[in-house]
Amino acid sequence: MEMNIYFPGGKRVYADYGGFTIETDQPARGGGDDSAPAPFDLFLASIGTCAGIFALGFMQQRGIDPKGSKLTMRPQFDPEVGLITNIDLELELPAGFPEKYQAAIVNAMNLCSVKKHLHQPPAFNVTTVTA
Repeated sequence: MEMNIYFPGGKRVYADYGGFTIETDQPARGGGDDSAPAPFDLFLASIGTCAGIFALGFMQQRGIDPKGSKLTMRPQFDPEVGLITNIDLELELPAGFPEKYQAAIVNAMNLCSVKKHLHQPPAFNVTTVTA
């Protein structure tokens, strides 16, 4: 699972992984061109889309049409500590969603691997090599 990170110019940082190029940039206020999401924006998006794929999979496994459903994520930033301290995920269920599955779909969304990694974060080993 190697990912290659490189610097194409300006404040842009790209990552090649799994046949895709993931582009990031800094906003104009951070000296970038605002040409792509900032790395932290992708981090937040990974939380929401991970929960979303678990919700979608739950509905698909039960033959529930997900049309009309959507997931809204609201991160809450604490300026005193300079971090997001709470993330609210609100799933709008499609019309006709069975009430008996409401708690179960929340449980499914909580299985998201990104969320699990935040509860048990990996160790980071940062090193350098000379080209």
